[in-house]
Parts: sequence; C-alpha cells; structure tokens
Amino acid sequence: MTSQDGTSPRALRSVAQRLAIAQVLAWAGTLYIFPALLPAWESALGWTKAQLSGAFTLALLLSASAAPFTGRLIDRGYGRTVFAGGYLLAGVGLCALSVVQTLWQFYAVWSLLGISMAGSLYEACFALITRHFGNYAQRAITIVTLIAGFAGSVSFPVAQVLTRLASWRVAVAAFAAALLVVALPLVWQASTRAVQLGNQEATVTHLSRMRFRKTLTTSTFWLLCIAFVCIALEHGLLLTHLLPLLDEYGVSAASAVLAAATIGPMQVFGRILMVTAERRIDAARIAIISFAFMALAALALLGVSSVPLLIVVFVLLHGSGYGVTSIIRPVVTAEFLGRENFGAISGLMALPFMAAFAVAPTIAALIWELGGYDLVVLAALGIALSGLVLYSLARHLHLHGGVGPR
Repeated sequence: MTSQDGTSPRALRSVAQRLAIAQVLAWAGTLYIFPALLPAWESALGWTKAQLSGAFTLALLLSASAAPFTGRLIDRGYGRTVFAGGYLLAGVGLCALSVVQTLWQFYAVWSLLGISMAGSLYEACFALITRHFGNYAQRAITIVTLIAGFAGSVSFPVAQVLTRLASWRVAVAAFAAALLVVALPLVWQASTRAVQLGNQEATVTHLSRMRFRKTLTTSTFWLLCIAFVCIALEHGLLLTHLLPLLDEYGVSAASAVLAAATIGPMQVFGRILMVTAERRIDAARIAIISFAFMALAALALLGVSSVPLLIVVFVLLHGSGYGVTSIIRPVVTAEFLGRENFGAISGLMALPFMAAFAVAPTIAALIWELGGYDLVVLAALGIALSGLVLYSLARHLHLHGGVGPR
C-alpha cells in the first residue's frame, strides 16, 4: 500500500483483523499449547519435564533458523504462499502430534511445528504487512498484536477444558482443526487482499542484494539486533522462572499464578497505551520507553520480598513494556534500516532473538545455581539496561547519518 493509492481505513482493518484472528489461532495452537499441555503430557506419556521441554527448545531453534529463509521468500513476492504454507504445516503437525506414542515421534513433530512457526507467527506476518502496507504498516501491526495478545487466554482454558472432558489428544486435534478450517482460509484471503491493496511487484535485483549485504555491515543493524536480543533474553529469564522465583521471594502460590496470568493482558494494555500515545510520540521514542519499562520491572522485582505490592509494579511494567516491543521491533527496524529487503533483514534479526528466548530458561537455571534468584533478577536488570543503551546508540546513529529508509 502506498500513500497515494487511496486505500480506505476500512479495507486495512478488514485485512488486519483477518490476520489477527489467524494469529490468535496460530499462537494458541503452536507456541502456547506446549505450556498449556505440559502437565498432561508428563502425566499421560511418562516423560520428564526436561525430555518434553527439549522438544520445545528444538522447535524454537528451528523456527529461528528458518526465519531468514522465509523472510527472503517474502521479499521475493511469495509472502502469501509462505504464510499459508506455514499454517498448513502447523495444522498437519498438530494432527501428527495428536497421535504420537514415542519420544522420538514427539521430537520429530515439534521439529515440524518449529519450521511452521517461522512461516506463520509474527515474523512472517509483519514482513508481509510491511511489504504491502508501507507507511500504514504500524497501524496494521497494532491491530494484529492487540487481538493476538489474547492467544494465551484462548489456549490455556480451551486446552484444559478439552483435556478434562476428553483427552489431551482431542485438545490437540481441535487446535489442528481450527488452524486448517478457520485460520488457513483467513490467511489466504487476507494475504490475497494485502497484495491487491499493496500493488507491489517482486523486485529482487543485483543492486537490491548489494544493499542488503551493505545493511548487514552497518553498526545500526548490529546495535539494533543485539538490543532486541537483550529484551528477548531478559523476558525469557524472568517469565520462564517466575513461579519458582516468586516462591523463593515468599509470594503465595495463588498470587504468583495470578501475576503470571496477568502479564499477557498487560501486554495488550501496553499496546493500547501505545496507540493512544503514538500521535504525540514517535515509534523510536516509544521504544526507549519500552526498554526502560523492562529495566524498571526487574528493579521492582528485586524488592518484592520486602514489599510484596511491588509485584503489581513488576507485572504492569514488564507486561506493557514487552507487549509494546512486538509492535515496535518491526516498525523501528523498517525506519532505521529501510523497507527494502525487510523480510530478509527482520528474519536475520529474528534468529538470535528467538534463540535467546529459547536458551533463556537454561541460562536462568545456571545463574540460579550460582547465586539464587536474586542473581537471576540482577542479571535480567543488567541485560535490560544494556539493551536500552544499545538501542539508544542505534537511534543516535540513525539520526546522525546511519542507514535509513530508502
């Protein structure tokens, strides 16, 4: 979409809403279904948490590894095929997951689901939106993330209810059906309409490839990339160990579960705040605020054992800060590095971002063995502050002669 094509806000909302519903089902059926059904799998299949979690970590690493490739395909004009293919693969993978009997089958299926995530979750969706919506991308991304932020609220209760009424296999099959029958047609329709509205041709020239390589050598790219890796690592360190961390800090189990469950809605709340503020504050400055919120959240968490009410501050700051990064990351990437080759660039940036989140639980466990959860939170605070500094440097380079939009 270009500013001259006269595309109506209604047309944009229609496409974004279809993509958002599909994203809810994709996140609920792939990424969130693992924690939602982990206790059921452990009980029914007899495998340990470590054995089960290894399959999920493998899926995240494969998804990260495939992200640059899917990004390049989207740049070449195959976004609709990549996106629909990701949903088809996810649906087939869930069908296979519903009938697994052995551990190697479980790992094989999650490997398939990991590859499907690279073509069906935010990275592919935002690359498609940025390619075809241009200056309207932030508005469309905001709509998608506001609705998709409730994926966890769909996955956990639906998985629990279906497991109680029937079995975990029925629950997985139901998510597979939702992806294949509901999400896949929505994705195909929305992607087709996005191409029509965007009216962009696939132009991958030798000059374009040279610009892509040049972008990867700039300090702006690397500073931005590492800054967002810091956010993924900080989020992973705290979120995946939040329940035992709060237990060590003397927080009751009920309060800890409530705090963990509230982080998702706070992500949506943060995105709503961003929507209300974006007319007065540009995306680059909003990103600084979100980085600062993540650091302040870790600082608040340090005081929870002395002042239990600080857990409310943590949930508010961490949830809203991380929620905003889902929108800001593709927006500032396009602003700082340009929209040309955006899919490939964002795909490369997604690789370390997702890898950092995948290894964060293990890193947190190692740090905990060295000095308890106080040391984990201090590490998270240092990582968040490092991300803030690195992002600020990237923004400074962008404003003073760095790589910009082309």
